[in-house]
This record gives sequence, structure tokens and C-alpha cells, in this order.
Amino acid sequence: MAETQPAFDAAKYKNAQREQWNQDGAAWRRWTPTLDRWYGEPTRQMLDLARIRPGQRILDVAAGAGEPAVSAAERVGPGGYVLATDLSEGIVEHARQVARERGLRQVDTRAMDGEQLDLPETSFDAVLCRLGLMYMPHPATALREWRRVLKQGGRAAVVVFSAPERNPWGALPASIIRRRAGLPAPVAGQPGPFSLGGPGVLEGLFREAGFTDVEVRAVPVPHGAASAADYIRVAREAFGGFNAMMAHLPAQERESVWKEVRESLREYESAGGFEVPGESLVGAATK
Repeated sequence: MAETQPAFDAAKYKNAQREQWNQDGAAWRRWTPTLDRWYGEPTRQMLDLARIRPGQRILDVAAGAGEPAVSAAERVGPGGYVLATDLSEGIVEHARQVARERGLRQVDTRAMDGEQLDLPETSFDAVLCRLGLMYMPHPATALREWRRVLKQGGRAAVVVFSAPERNPWGALPASIIRRRAGLPAPVAGQPGPFSLGGPGVLEGLFREAGFTDVEVRAVPVPHGAASAADYIRVAREAFGGFNAMMAHLPAQERESVWKEVRESLREYESAGGFEVPGESLVGAATK
């Protein structure tokens, strides 16, 4: 008889995500310059597709440590407004600090579930979500909520990762960790870094939520560093999901896993440094 997978518990998953980012938010902020190099281009294209203009009201869902809220705030100017939200109270506090350090008084922050927005209808000109939608248990529900708070004609724009085979920066470490930690294979329909990367998946979600004028484009996100070892240092600190996957292993075994990951990634080293391929999808649609 085939072994059945335990039922997915969305509430338990969200609590784990909140705890993880409360713990790892400082590292995500610390590595912001590196993350901006990796994800800066899809972020810019997302903001362009959202058609952000001075004076607008923008909602950033799963804002992390302040991007893309800060970049959106610079586009709307002092006469606009950006609300940065995240499930993690800890990481949204980092976003607040970053905005204050930049002198962006038009940025406000609130801890909030992206699938259940405590916000009035038709109150924003655009909704942004960079690298967050694929981690939500019910992405269609999230998009319907975002559409609800958008003004008529408003835009929702997102960045997600495409298929795992186009993202060895994450898929390769994850496969090694999964094998060494004795974890089952990813289950279709459950959240994860590549869960929305299949052909037509993101477009279908936008349309299911009632959006029109859907546009999705692939944007490369190569992950560069001085060496594979330097890349592993970023991954260990900023990508908390890797650590969570093997948290049950003894410390010595975890170090052994990271050593295997590092060795597997050395194929992407060259005389010029280290660069492992990646690909994101930038999608946008209109209410």
C-alpha cells in the first residue's frame, strides 16, 4: 500500500514561517546589498509593470526588511504612501527602521497576513509582492484579497521564482538537504520557492482571482559571489528555509550537509568568481 502524506496544516505552516522570519529577519537585512544585486532587476521590472507614479498609495505584501517598499516609496515621493506588511512582526520592524534611516516618512509598516488583509476595499493604487506569493498556502485567496483592496484599474505585481531546473542556486542545495535530512519530495499544490514556476501557473492564478490584462515575463536572477564558500555563507544566514529543513539533524551532520552543498556548487566557480543561474517570473495584472 502506498504511503499517504499527512494533511497540510496551513495554520501550523504560517506559524513556522512567522517564527523563522522573526529569527532570520536581521540576517536578511544584513545581506540587503547582496540581495539587491541578485533581485534588483526583477524588482525594477515589477515596479514598472505596477505603473507606480508620484502621489499613489502602494501596498507591499511580504515586504521583508524593506524591499520593494523603499523603492516604491522613492517613486511615489513625499506626496504618496506605502504600507509595508509582513506576516513576521520582527522583519517588518526592520522595514520600518530602514524607511526611517532613508528619511521616507511616506512609509508605514504593519504585521499582517497577506491572505487576510485588515484593510478597506479600493484603498490602494497598486499591490506589490516580491518573492512572497509562492510561500503562501492559498495564493489565489491572497490575490483575491489584493484585488479587493485595489482601486478600479489598479495593478497587482509580483516576483516569484520559475521552475527548479532553472534555479540551481536553490534547487540543488534543497535536493541535497532533503536527501540527507530524510525529507519527502515536494508535494504539488503546497507552498515552496518554486511552487508557482510552472508554465501558465501564475497567469492562471491572476485570472482565477478576477484580474485582467495579465503579463508575465521571465527575468534572469544569477546569484553571484566571490566563491561557492561565500555564496554558502549568504545562503546559511539569509535563506532560513534551508536551515529549517534540517533543524532536526545534529550540528555535526548539518555541517556535513553544508559541506556537500558547497562542493556540489563548485562547478559554478571560474577564474572570474562564482555565479549560479537563477530565473524569476515577474507578473502583473489589472483590476
